[in-house]
Amino acid sequence: MSANPPAQAEELSSQLAQGAVDDPYYEIRHSCAHVLAAALKRLFPGTRLGVGPPVEDGFYYDVQPSRPITADDLPLIEAEMKKIVDEHQTFERSVLSIADARKFFTERDEPFKVEIIDTIAAQGDPTVSLYKNGDFVDLCRGRHVQNTKEIKAFKLMSLAGAYWRASEKNPQLTRVYGTAWRTAEELAEYLHRLEEAEKRDHRKLGRELELFSVQEDVGGGLIFWHPKLAIVRHVIETYWKEEHLKRGYQFVYTPHIANERLYQISGHLENYGDLMYNAMDIDGQPYRVKPMNCPGHIMIFRSRKRSYRELPMRLAELGTVYRYERSGVLHGMLRVRGFTVDDSHIFCTEEQMSSEVENCLELLEKMMKDFGYTYRCFLATRPPDHTIGTDEGWKRSTEALRSALDRRGVKYEVEEGGGAFYGPKIDVKLLDAIGRLWQGPTIQCDMGLPERFDVTYVGPDGREHRPVMIHRAILGSFERFVGGLIEHYAGVFPLWLAPEQARVLNVSDGSLPYARQIAAELRAGGLRIGIDDSPDKVGAKIRRAETDKVPYMLVVGDRDAQAGTVSPRRHGKGVEEALSASAFLERALAEAREKR
Repeated sequence: MSANPPAQAEELSSQLAQGAVDDPYYEIRHSCAHVLAAALKRLFPGTRLGVGPPVEDGFYYDVQPSRPITADDLPLIEAEMKKIVDEHQTFERSVLSIADARKFFTERDEPFKVEIIDTIAAQGDPTVSLYKNGDFVDLCRGRHVQNTKEIKAFKLMSLAGAYWRASEKNPQLTRVYGTAWRTAEELAEYLHRLEEAEKRDHRKLGRELELFSVQEDVGGGLIFWHPKLAIVRHVIETYWKEEHLKRGYQFVYTPHIANERLYQISGHLENYGDLMYNAMDIDGQPYRVKPMNCPGHIMIFRSRKRSYRELPMRLAELGTVYRYERSGVLHGMLRVRGFTVDDSHIFCTEEQMSSEVENCLELLEKMMKDFGYTYRCFLATRPPDHTIGTDEGWKRSTEALRSALDRRGVKYEVEEGGGAFYGPKIDVKLLDAIGRLWQGPTIQCDMGLPERFDVTYVGPDGREHRPVMIHRAILGSFERFVGGLIEHYAGVFPLWLAPEQARVLNVSDGSLPYARQIAAELRAGGLRIGIDDSPDKVGAKIRRAETDKVPYMLVVGDRDAQAGTVSPRRHGKGVEEALSASAFLERALAEAREKR
């Protein structure tokens, strides 16, 4: 997997340092970052240091080098790091007053360290801690190995630009990325995973297979779905709608813009204002492009008086939303500015809440199995700041999520403080074919927004009551989900999803009429069929279909035309036994139905 974009890396490193993310490699990777900085200071005297924390699968150090660092320098830096490791340097901690620490780093011409010290001082801390290994000293809060001899396996990976403190107003530094593991075997395994991830990169496959594009000249972070991937999306949307209709969902559509007042009431303007696009003036009123679908669904629910007999009301929408993302964090289909969410909002009584969450868990289990994913669940509780709703409401909704997970026998971890501003949630991480975790479904209980919008229903007692609102997305962002699928399948979509399920290849001009007849019959039978009727030899046609990752090739020659058969060839495999076109159609349709 490619290195984290700088802003994401900084966020994760902060979580690691605070213990919010448990990483058994923290000490090794943090120590490796110090060794990297020491090597840079040795090789490039005058280099100024920024920060150097551990991140997912590795570490980095931000520096302002005395001369530009290039990829050609990485082997030299890595060799110097190995020398430092072989010196068996001990990590020694010391504590200095703010004044002494400021003087220490000022004398060493380290302005970025001085700025950090000033920030610590402003928070009221009277001292800072330093760590020394060999002749290298760094400002650091710690967690290191005892001696560099404990660092057994590491490798420098790449370079990137990163603004100091993630602000474009500050100097741009050079970020040197590395990875570190306990053993050489773990490192080799990780590098193999990276090679596999590179082959599966959805941006690379998107270009090669003509699936999608990002047109930078008309706007970054916006996805253009090409015909092949549009077919995949159509199949997924159809499947999604069918599964939801079976479970009593009602489909809705909501506007892409709305008066800013809507998002003031919902709290999105207050909590997500920096991610929302600027207001436009319409008839003297400020309007915003929608960042979320939930306020629109609330407006549909409260468009008239509702009875308890209508509950639970399950509203669902494939709703496109827009959120501002900085250019530095945009990443193919995975991090975008405009995306479609398979959003649903369930309005129910408090007594129905837990069973509705169970139904959501059942649906996500079914759908993730069909896409070939296993997953891990996390129960995310109330954040410490900036939340809406009452303490009692948070307690009851958290317990409803917990009891639903327990009753379905779902294993989960608790993520303290990881909930949304309006309620706790179940976060699901999908495990792909090479062991990576992807953001997946979310299920959130919300007692706050119904209160803010004064949403009610009439109960059996004839009085008005407040419903509970369950926010849930099974696929989440279509862009991110499909981008993840491309990597999960390495571009080889299973038959039920493949944009072209089979391609007919004629061996000679004489068998071309029969090839066209077979293609038409299979297409009429419900398969997505292509035909390669070029004058190329059949070997070239087979290679082309393999490159295009078509699940089935149907080779037809004069003998097949006489016998009324086709000779199937599965992607990545050899020729199968010839069979009639109708028999192949029946077999392929069954395979697609079963989502093998």
